[in-house]
Amino acid sequence: MYASTDVGRFAASGSGAPRRGDLGAARLGVRGGAGWFSIPGFFGTPSPRRSPGLAVLVVLVAVAGCAEGGAEGGGRASSSIAEADRAAPDFRGDTAMALVRRQVEFGPRVPGTAGHRAQLEWMTSYLRDRADTVVLQPFTHTGPADERLEMTNVFARFRPDMPERVLLVAHWDTRPTADSEATPERRAMPIQGANDGASGTAVLLELANVLSSHSPPIGVDLLLVDGEDYAPDHMYLGATYFAENKPPGYEPYYGILLDMVGDENPVFLQEGYSVRYAPEVVDRVWRMAERLGYSHMFPRTHGIPIKDDHVPLNEAGIRTIDIIDFEYGPGNAYWHTLEDTLEHVAVDGLEATGTVVAELIYRGG
Repeated sequence: MYASTDVGRFAASGSGAPRRGDLGAARLGVRGGAGWFSIPGFFGTPSPRRSPGLAVLVVLVAVAGCAEGGAEGGGRASSSIAEADRAAPDFRGDTAMALVRRQVEFGPRVPGTAGHRAQLEWMTSYLRDRADTVVLQPFTHTGPADERLEMTNVFARFRPDMPERVLLVAHWDTRPTADSEATPERRAMPIQGANDGASGTAVLLELANVLSSHSPPIGVDLLLVDGEDYAPDHMYLGATYFAENKPPGYEPYYGILLDMVGDENPVFLQEGYSVRYAPEVVDRVWRMAERLGYSHMFPRTHGIPIKDDHVPLNEAGIRTIDIIDFEYGPGNAYWHTLEDTLEHVAVDGLEATGTVVAELIYRGG
């Protein structure tokens, strides 16, 4: 999320929008991998634990028709949803917080490290116990020092038989350097990634618990991408690889990326690329947040464009928005620093984002 002057993701610049890491203009080049269904580690069989049941016909009101008034929040207010009238099972923010803690216990999840390997093994086992199908999508990338990096996306599918689907995305890797620290010694150290990495992943993993226990009315895909945060000009690697090697004919209704959702004082502005690529999805999500009582966290205010994993997905035709807190700590003081720790992560944002996404799913998308 550097601005072009490398002084932080909020600095406005006429040369382009801030990115989740840097402002390199070139499309990321990823080498390796053998395509989607010929990759090693393809577990393409439904879990015998769960029965897909009868298909549920989902009739969706045209998403574009949800927009009432201006993008900044004009128009008629949606009626609130009483807790007793919610369609979704409870999303447990405390369980999501425990999943953040579990990831941090592995240490930095930098590609090529023991913590990265341990998290991949744990996360794959966790999802295999819950999802109908789990696919590993390994790929390699050559890093800035010509190092060969082994990376893996994890794609967990619920009700894979259903054509009506939504895609949920988070990155699970962490940054190898604390770029925003004041001294060279501290900048060379890896971050814990309690918020930047573990928070979005934790929400998706807790959603896997919900989806496993309560069969959704539509298909749901959880995509945990690797290599989002490796180095300047080496970003969004897993999302780019998935976009270029997605399953044949894969056309979900839309995608939602969750990134840095665990701040102690979460505020999710309407990120600029999301508004540009999928304004109807932004409207749908923010209206649901309002109806659930989270308008204080989801204000109808446009934020700056942030280059993130949703951009390559949109370029591949998957209309995807980014739910992201633009400011981590006072003045964004904790972003890409050694302060990205458990003590600066809280339940509120995890529970709010998980609850909003779950309600959308169980209302048919």
